[in-house]
Amino acid sequence: MDTTPLRWHHGEVKTVEQWFAEYGESHQDETNKLAHWICIPVIMFSLLGLLSEVPLPGLRWSAAGNLSIVAIVLALFFYVRLSWTFALGMAVVSALMVGGHIVLRRAGWLPLWQVCLGLFALGWIGQFVGHKIEGKKPSFFKDLQFLLIGPLWLLADLYRRAGIAC
Repeated sequence: MDTTPLRWHHGEVKTVEQWFAEYGESHQDETNKLAHWICIPVIMFSLLGLLSEVPLPGLRWSAAGNLSIVAIVLALFFYVRLSWTFALGMAVVSALMVGGHIVLRRAGWLPLWQVCLGLFALGWIGQFVGHKIEGKKPSFFKDLQFLLIGPLWLLADLYRRAGIAC
């Protein structure tokens, strides 16, 4: 069993194609791919929802004054380094998710953090089940940056299907 700790790799600069090739190595099984199509958006939505519940000091008055906006901006910097087209797509996806958080807050069924905590747990269970079926561990065990590549990998597939060049 590999006991290498999780880490961010700073030294190497990979192209988006290199990231996708490496990510794709542990995402060949159709059931695992389906799990990712469902679970990655759920995890991203729920994580951003949880982070949106953490206000930034001095910015409580602003709708953008929470930790989810910081996470989105940092992720977009990462995506811009890879592709402006992908960064724009991820900005749209992120905005739609923030809009979903607003809708859930206004609906008032449950506090947003409770909904997102449940979705977060279910999303990760689904991911690990998919990888168990695949027989390969998740890529982020090798490099935490793969947590940002997963959503981009799905977006790239949508772009290919729509005929959008990257």
